[in-house]
This record gives sequence, C-alpha cells and structure tokens, in this order.
Amino acid sequence: MLNKTLLPQSVAREIQTMIQSGALKPGDKIPSQREFSQKFGISRASLREALLTLETLGLLKTEAGRGTFVASGGGQAANMAPWRYSDSYSVFDVFQTRILLEGEIARLAAGRLTQLQLDRMETATRTMEECWAAQDLLANVEADLEFHGVIVSACANAMLRSLYQTVRDQVTETQRQPIPITDPERMQASISEHRRIIAALKQGDGAKAREEMETHIRNTARCAGLTP
Repeated sequence: MLNKTLLPQSVAREIQTMIQSGALKPGDKIPSQREFSQKFGISRASLREALLTLETLGLLKTEAGRGTFVASGGGQAANMAPWRYSDSYSVFDVFQTRILLEGEIARLAAGRLTQLQLDRMETATRTMEECWAAQDLLANVEADLEFHGVIVSACANAMLRSLYQTVRDQVTETQRQPIPITDPERMQASISEHRRIIAALKQGDGAKAREEMETHIRNTARCAGLTP
C-alpha cells in the first residue's frame, strides 16, 4: 500500500503504470472508488482528483451510470475530456487569459533567468520530448508545467506571479486537455517553440519572448480546436 500522504499525482502515476503494464487493459472497468482508495491508502477526494487527471489525459473514460473504464486509445483518444471548470470559466477564456498573462510574464522575465533556471527549462523540454516518446503522459505534462513555472518564478512583477498562481489549476488543465488529440508533429512543434522561448529569454529580448510565448499558447489552443 502506498503511503497515505501521497498526492493525487502520485496515485495517478501508479494507475498509469498499471495501464501501461497491462495490469489494467483497454476497456477494463476500474475498481470502485472505495476499493481503489483503500488500495492506495488515500481519501476518495484525492483518488477522484487522480482519476480526473487521467481522464483529461485520455487514459480513462467515464460513462454515465456505468463507471470509469480504461480508454481504448491508450492516450490517443478521438475527443478531449469535458472541461472541468465550465461552471466558472470556459476553456476559451482560460487560453485567452494565458496569452495575456504568460506573454507579459515572459516579457518581464527576459534577461532575469539564471543559468540554473535556463538549464532547468532545457531539461524540462528534453524530458517532455523523451516522455512523449515513451507515452509517459503524466511526466510529459509535469515537465511542461515545470518549464512554464520557471518563467513565472523569474518574472519581475510580484502581482503577476500571484495572479498566475490563482489560476494555476485552470492553466494546468489547458496543458493537459489537448494531450489525447495531440499528434507527434504538434508535440515536436511545441518542443521547438519551447526552445525558441528559451533563446529569447536567454538573450534578454523581452518583446521576442512575449511573441514566442503568445504564439506557443495560441498554437496549443488551436490543437484544442480554439482560436483565441
């Protein structure tokens, strides 16, 4: 049994491993939340969060009145999961906000990142590429979050950093949601966009960093079928 202090992301990783190893096969109905929460030693609320993360990534599929099943596409589903935050913001709203917020954050971070931070971004980008090839979707998105988070940490404006944190859950979901319909060419393009952002930040070119970040987020939104 896993330690009870483990976060939902750790449990999501365990379930992803079960799917990849064949312990849970495509079409299998996953055990009840009661059984699974006991197996992993976590609350049902934490388990639900883990299951929602895997559903967003296209590894699980919930059918009303039937339960939750392992998706047949192995993470390459025909459709994206339902948007989790529709009661408060549309996915379009979040992408539009990301363009404005992260574009300005990138501009203000340009020239301020240490070599260690730039190295972390390079490592995160390389990890994204490697984990996509291995279809470790959780680690792919975690590396993407690391990349964007480093830029935020270097932003000169404390209020913008705080604003980013207040919408981080919604931002994270826009980074996960397109994954099931992302083809290899788009993922490779996204990785190239990351490297262009790094180059602009390293050069201290705020206008270019903003432009590259805005382009990157717009392209991700297009992958999700949106044009913000």
